[in-house]
Amino acid sequence: QVHLVESGGGLVQAGGSLRLRCAASGMNFRLVTMAWYRQAPGNQRELVARITADGSTTYADSLKERFVISRDNVRNTLFLQINSLKIEDTAVYFCNVPYYRGREFFGRGTQVTVSS
Repeated sequence: QVHLVESGGGLVQAGGSLRLRCAASGMNFRLVTMAWYRQAPGNQRELVARITADGSTTYADSLKERFVISRDNVRNTLFLQINSLKIEDTAVYFCNVPYYRGREFFGRGTQVTVSS
């Protein structure tokens, strides 16, 4: 059973940084594409970034200057570094497995709140 647990969210002032983590289990992590999504209040869930098994990355165009996705295949952990946080980055951030054995998976999310 795939299990994704996000952590690292919190309340931070605008301009600050956060590093989100996703601990993954129940799958062969090193072979799986992983992603981060976010959902702000009243908005649809949107893709933030994706990283393939070989480390290739893609980002939402509006975010690629401040967001960095990475992975540790030894510790089965996915990361999202967010720099120069803006109020509009306030959202729940979700770890995602786009496809594993025919299914897509999301974690429960971690809340990021950016204050002025």
